[in-house]
Amino acid sequence: MTAVVFPADPLRPRRVDEHFRAEADAAREAGARVLLDSAPGAAEPAWYRGWMLTPERYAALPFELCTTPDMYRRAHELPGWYPVFAAVTPASVWLPPGAPLAGLPAAAAALGDGPFVVKDYVKSRKHEWDSACFAPDAGRLPAVAATFAERQEDFLAGNVVVRAFESFTGPEVRVWWLDGEPVLTGPHPDGPPEVPEPPLGHVAPLVRELGCRFVTTDLALRADGVWRVVEVGDGQVSELPSVADPAVLFAALVAAAGR
Repeated sequence: MTAVVFPADPLRPRRVDEHFRAEADAAREAGARVLLDSAPGAAEPAWYRGWMLTPERYAALPFELCTTPDMYRRAHELPGWYPVFAAVTPASVWLPPGAPLAGLPAAAAALGDGPFVVKDYVKSRKHEWDSACFAPDAGRLPAVAATFAERQEDFLAGNVVVRAFESFTGPEVRVWWLDGEPVLTGPHPDGPPEVPEPPLGHVAPLVRELGCRFVTTDLALRADGVWRVVEVGDGQVSELPSVADPAVLFAALVAAAGR
């Protein structure tokens, strides 16, 4: 039997976190056993579905996870997936963990004079676009990066990443992949509910090359008409938009768990 591990509700620790309750119901209906991340480990193959975890916390989960810790880190953090997707995603550079921000301008010189987008290995602060995300030129980059790092504080994942800014003309589309095949396509959780169907012929071989079982790719149409990969993520911790049918996803996960 397949298991799906969900985070426990912090106020009612014997229940699934309310945010994931509909997904837990869908997992049960698909034939999975629902477990809590606070429970003892189980012997059957398991998928995790929950909040983002650091790779270290993920590796410490006491379950036989279908996604190995190495797969999780590779899909979850930009330095893990970027070398595979470099041709189809904005050019990027990053500082290694623990490196001082003073080295960022030299690293970013490879990207030209800007504009740039600043983030860490996992997340950006795009809701603070002008102060902690977007740098219009190399002169503004150090200040934006410093503000970003200061506001991330203990939540800074890895270190600072600088990406070349690309202009997109429509909403992001999130594609869910399982064992190299797309199983669900829909909107990004932060975007409008109606999105186009992007072509995936240029993305599918890269997803397979990455070698991670359950991943998401966020795609957007660039101003020149080219579909680009904006982000890659581990599917276990990628947000499912409210308009998506979780039954589709969990039926696929249950069917694939024993492969």
